[in-house]
Amino acid sequence: MTDEFGKEQAIRKLAPGKLVIASHNKGKVREIADLLAPYGMDVISAGELDLPEPEETGTTFIANAELKALTAADLSGLPALADDSGLVVEALNGDPGIFSARWAGPDKDFGLAMQKVWDALGEKGPDAGRDAHFICALALAWPDGHVEAFEGRVDGTLVWPPRGDKGFGYDPIFQPIGHDISFAEMEPEAKHAMSHRADAFKKLVAASF
Repeated sequence: MTDEFGKEQAIRKLAPGKLVIASHNKGKVREIADLLAPYGMDVISAGELDLPEPEETGTTFIANAELKALTAADLSGLPALADDSGLVVEALNGDPGIFSARWAGPDKDFGLAMQKVWDALGEKGPDAGRDAHFICALALAWPDGHVEAFEGRVDGTLVWPPRGDKGFGYDPIFQPIGHDISFAEMEPEAKHAMSHRADAFKKLVAASF
């Protein structure tokens, strides 16, 4: 990776110990904790530490992930891992994208968010495509301000009505390519093996452990 002046920076390794997951989303925290389980990390969430959720002012997934990770690391004095992820629908010009959580409203009602996506597609007419992908940006930050970011992606199509109750967020309407069930119908282990978060996590593990 490079710094703001374009000079190469050494990748910093993450030693086993306490790590803050900079999220208040219990489903996301559980999924990240499962992915971290083999690496000796003692995980605690920002919600458990009662850390505030910073306003996501970035214009990209990576920028928002870095913002959240740096805030949690600074306030906790511990390394912090943040995720910024979302659903990108080609026919909607990339929406909801970085605003995926905001489409769920203040009550984080993803039933409402999924309905908004489907209604927006309906307004595009019967020929609107159903192609979509999930993006996940993971940012790992330390209290001294050092931060590294990794991005993953999984492609699929949108289905309606929502199916399954094992996932969270937009999982019930997303069917990954090569599968005939939604993310929310998959067992967690199957989703972990091929999700956007798993893709980003593989890159983080290769660099940081």
